[in-house]
Amino acid sequence: MSSATAIAHANIALIKYWGNRDDALRIPANGSISMNLASLTTRTTVRFSASLYSDCLILNGRPVAGAGLERVRLILDWVRARAGVGASAEVVSENNFPTGAGIASSASAFAALALAASHAAGLSLTEIDLSRLARRGSGSACRSVPGGFVEWHPGNDDTDSYAVSIAPPEHWDLVDCIAIVHAGPKAVGSGEGHVLAWTSPIQAARVADAPRRLDLCRRALLNRDFDALAAVIELDSDLMHAVMMTSRPPLLYWQAATITVFHAVRNWRAQGLPVAYTVDAGPNVHVICPNQVHVEVSRRLRNLPGVQEVLVAPVGGPAHLEE
Repeated sequence: MSSATAIAHANIALIKYWGNRDDALRIPANGSISMNLASLTTRTTVRFSASLYSDCLILNGRPVAGAGLERVRLILDWVRARAGVGASAEVVSENNFPTGAGIASSASAFAALALAASHAAGLSLTEIDLSRLARRGSGSACRSVPGGFVEWHPGNDDTDSYAVSIAPPEHWDLVDCIAIVHAGPKAVGSGEGHVLAWTSPIQAARVADAPRRLDLCRRALLNRDFDALAAVIELDSDLMHAVMMTSRPPLLYWQAATITVFHAVRNWRAQGLPVAYTVDAGPNVHVICPNQVHVEVSRRLRNLPGVQEVLVAPVGGPAHLEE
């Protein structure tokens, strides 16, 4: 039977997704806005074959079983049911950046999987349908399907919870300089964290204020207003981590070097350098800046104590099939 290979980019949430209204379908408590990261990719090949005894997953050269394979099988089963395919699948996936370290590896992985699996099975899905499918594997994956700057409409159910592009990659020449302070996988995955979110007394207030922050971020992006963008994305990031720290049990993803980067970024901005930080569920800090200053920002980040390396990613396009 046929196979297909797809490539998708990681994304950085500028307005965060944290907490679900429906954990099974990953319907989020609030909407979110993100930016695709061009140089951080997952490449996934899906091959359906009657000769395979069962589904298998190879991630970065290593076989994966258990919960990881089951999440992939959810997507494969959805595709098989709609395409009328009964064969098992081999899924081979590779990331060119650290996995499970708070750099949205699951987002790019499930976006690539949704596109590769549906195409290999002979389905021709719209971008919205691909976004809905990817969301079932990882909520943030729905944002890695469209290109550029992306908004995830939370919706009420499976049909209306999906992401769309609000501006193409060329709209604003921003760069994400990711300060890696710990490249290993995090102890508590995002899936567990989403469930814990509602044990925090701050979560309800964070969710209630989300439409205001979304509007501020959307306007800042469309108007290319960096000062406005910096203010809202740092606030939103700090709010999400406040929820994590006040959950039961609490989650503290930050390390000492994470806070070092925070202080440095705010000092640099006070001195006139256009930079802003945001942190997903992990210790590594995404430092957003205009392209014209990213070399200087990267240099400064590399000189900070505790920063192991800096990954540089401009704005990326949509998930796409490899020829």
